[in-house]
Amino acid sequence: MLDKTRGLSVDCVAYDLEDSVTHGRKAEARHNIRQMLQQPCPHGIRESAVRINGVHTALAENDLTAVLQAPSLDTIVVPKVHRPSDVSFVADVIRHHLPKRQSGDTATTGKPPIKLLVLIESAKGLTDLSAICKASPYLSGLIFAAEDFAMDLSLTRTPSLTEFLFARSAIATACRAHDLPSTIDLVCTSYKGAEGQRRLEEECLDGKGLGFNGKQCIHPSQVDVVQKAFAPSQDELQWAVRIVTADLKANQHGRGAWTLDGQMIDAPVVGKAKNVVIRAEACAMDVASAKQRWKGQEPE
Repeated sequence: MLDKTRGLSVDCVAYDLEDSVTHGRKAEARHNIRQMLQQPCPHGIRESAVRINGVHTALAENDLTAVLQAPSLDTIVVPKVHRPSDVSFVADVIRHHLPKRQSGDTATTGKPPIKLLVLIESAKGLTDLSAICKASPYLSGLIFAAEDFAMDLSLTRTPSLTEFLFARSAIATACRAHDLPSTIDLVCTSYKGAEGQRRLEEECLDGKGLGFNGKQCIHPSQVDVVQKAFAPSQDELQWAVRIVTADLKANQHGRGAWTLDGQMIDAPVVGKAKNVVIRAEACAMDVASAKQRWKGQEPE
């Protein structure tokens, strides 16, 4: 199964040492993942991560010791983060094992520091989001773990996901407030057949509307749907390119606000358009053709 991941084309693959591995096979899993990460990262995978066991267990430090020296490791995923000290503990262990790499001197090490992604899974974690987001400069994002959160609050998950609305909004807002680049939404547990794909797409669009910019996948069949949903649509790209192009011309004439298709365009709208273009480029969309098409766009 580990070898199959090398054929994926995804932003991040997270190899698991936590819930999917029974206690008696933790050592074997550490060895297998360490061997996998000894190999060069495949072209289609931008980030290789390992989800360790929670800091509250006696397993987390052994997990870190086993995988931190692997050359293809980019990120540690920390589960069950209830307080800032859970994050700082992992950051301190990483710094102890990799002091040069974590110094940020990429010219010397040839690699950026190991990043952290943390899972918010409880009421305690949710109510301490601000402090958690400030716990380490290596923190690059938050992930919402819906199933454990539901267990903690004795919630029943429903297709509408309204029971998670407050938690999801809080996580997306905290990421934005603290400039964390990754805001990863809950797992969709339905993935088989047309109904599973439809449910997955609905959840993706709902999460995107709340401010999430990615989603956890538990099966390769989910990847294409998630990538398409979170990438800008062609209509969004055309809209964004038109605005960015016209804004350059508006600025040349000292116009801070103008109109396009009868709608007022000002700095916040332009900022959103620029972000769409950046996202489209990251998704390997044909931004150049859109720019060529709309190079003559003028502000109205």
